[in-house]
Amino acid sequence: MLINHDTKCALDSVVDLINTGPEYDGHEGLPDVLALQDFVERNDVSEVGPLCEPDLKAVREVRDRFAQVFAATTTPEAAALINTLVAEAGTTPQLTDHDGYDWHVHYFAPGASLADHLAADGGMALAFLLVGDERERLRRCDAPDCRRAFVDLSRNRSRRYCDSRTCGNRLHVAAYRARRREAETAS
Repeated sequence: MLINHDTKCALDSVVDLINTGPEYDGHEGLPDVLALQDFVERNDVSEVGPLCEPDLKAVREVRDRFAQVFAATTTPEAAALINTLVAEAGTTPQLTDHDGYDWHVHYFAPGASLADHLAADGGMALAFLLVGDERERLRRCDAPDCRRAFVDLSRNRSRRYCDSRTCGNRLHVAAYRARRREAETAS
């Protein structure tokens, strides 16, 4: 599946947003407006004005709805969630070529709130995965103590961990040590 730069950025923002939820490490990743501003900067979200408490509340609600899409057990369920999210965001597709990027489509209306911006662009990026029959790429980390969200963009759809250098490596090292202990007790 060919995923353009803008769609990949939107998917990355969706994943980053979901992973700010408190259910993954017990801490709210968006505790205040300053953290929300950090999220915007980290994800290079364009056309965002000054942020306030209502923005924070609305973005947390969008985060919960994206998490529901990842948790959906069927494509029709995921599609219904995405359709509602995108429709409520007031999607207004428009071509743009800002910040040194070639022409691409923004799905949020000019002057949209941050929550609507994320819902429209992120919702459409998720929709493209569903249209491409790629819903199984929406995953949770296989590490039992992690469960962070990620989009598996590997060629053979084999990625199992949110980050192979942390979760994947930690589990491989633990398995290796367990095999060594077993071998030592067997000898």
